[in-house]
Amino acid sequence: MNGTHRLLSGGRSALKQHASDIQEEGRLLSSTNADLQHGKLLGTEMVLPHRISLFLLFCSSPPVFVGGISNSTEAPCDRRCLANARVKKELFSAPQNDNCTIMVNITSIQYETLSFDTKGMEMSSRIKINMEWKDPDLGWLQEKSRFPTIVMPVDKIWIPRIVLDNAIETTMEPYTNDVQVRRDGTVSHAVVYFTTVSCQINLFTYPFVAGSCPVAMNGWSQKTCALNFQIADNVTLVGGSGGEWLTTSVNKTVDKSNRVYLQVALSINPFSAVVTLILPSGLILLADLVSFALPFEGGERNSFKVTLVLSFTMFLLILSDHLPNSGDCSPLLHYHFSFCLVCLVLSMLASIVLTRLSVDDSFLVCRRSAKVHPSNSTETNDGLDQEKDTGVITTMSGDLPSEKTSLLKIVNFLETVNEKEKEDQSKVAFAYLLDKFCFGFFIIIYILYGIIIISITRTDICKVNNLDFWDESQQEDVYYDYSYIYSYSYSDSYSDSYSDSNTNT
Repeated sequence: MNGTHRLLSGGRSALKQHASDIQEEGRLLSSTNADLQHGKLLGTEMVLPHRISLFLLFCSSPPVFVGGISNSTEAPCDRRCLANARVKKELFSAPQNDNCTIMVNITSIQYETLSFDTKGMEMSSRIKINMEWKDPDLGWLQEKSRFPTIVMPVDKIWIPRIVLDNAIETTMEPYTNDVQVRRDGTVSHAVVYFTTVSCQINLFTYPFVAGSCPVAMNGWSQKTCALNFQIADNVTLVGGSGGEWLTTSVNKTVDKSNRVYLQVALSINPFSAVVTLILPSGLILLADLVSFALPFEGGERNSFKVTLVLSFTMFLLILSDHLPNSGDCSPLLHYHFSFCLVCLVLSMLASIVLTRLSVDDSFLVCRRSAKVHPSNSTETNDGLDQEKDTGVITTMSGDLPSEKTSLLKIVNFLETVNEKEKEDQSKVAFAYLLDKFCFGFFIIIYILYGIIIISITRTDICKVNNLDFWDESQQEDVYYDYSYIYSYSYSDSYSDSYSDSNTNT
């Protein structure tokens, strides 16, 4: 109200000044007429300029006054005013030029590996992307506003979306709820992608594994229209460890078809797998070798070896859910566990057979036992009876021949017992000889196994192709020109030919 009052006061003063000027010109005209009547005027040439100046002053004063009022009432547009004006445009569609190609510049990428599922071969990542693109409809002239930048809500304009070709699941979130818009229509924005990609890594030498996993980042192309991304080399790695997997580096890679992907180099920290998988199996094999020092006559060795086999079987059942899938390149650890189980079972069977050989000269259970001749049995029984009745014979009979006969029977019995003991000892000695042979055999097998494992891990046996996910269905249209100029010239030539045909007809 005060401004309006001052404006009206200024208008009144201007009108008063204008009226006083008119009165002064009137007095001048009156004096001029009086001078003409008395003949004192020099000439009429001096009156005409005064009248012309009076007319121009009268005509120019009101427009200037009105213009001053209009300029004083128009307020300058601030940043919020500019932002609201562009929000009202509702620019939810992409900016489209003549050739229907949208260019987005990715200035920087921040990558972080969240986790890696060894069993399912899936990698989860967090990717922050800073991007810029130009939308001319969001710009403004410098004469209209002096501000170079404004801030707008992110959900009021179009935001480009990156296509991740090998992604299983993708979630995009804005890094902030606002975007920055410059005077020329350049929009600066940042988004965060949470993505899970399928990745095949060569796990043949698990847990000593080092490989790479691609994350494809491209636009889209539908013949006449396309969304192209210009990705800078500014790729930074945040973090580095996701469980047992370590992310060593991230690099931008461009293939022969100008397709861009991030090459993520991964490696495994083998400490956990060595402690939980390799070390227990090695200790069980060592315990099996040491068990050859136990005697096998009493059955302690057989019981111990059966316990080792059952323990290792339970160990494999527990770890079956934690071992990586076989896939195209089955981990060598699967073969290692199979080898350990086979060696334990063979060692147990060898111990059982040696126990049988230490008792009998044959390990065949169905072998027919040796028949005892009746005369031999009678003699044996007589010998036993004679042994029991030795004192009786000595005391009851003083006949010398009978005493000699008794002594001969006793000597024969003792010789038979000694022969049986020697036979048993020879069986046990033969069994121990075979036991030493088995011990040396298993030591040689383990040494050869270690050499073979080391040599296999040094060679590149299995190879994996991680770049077989590209969509090749649109490749035949790459070299076809769908530009606006081509379409326009074709329509013009068609219209010209059509008009010529009508003219001829």
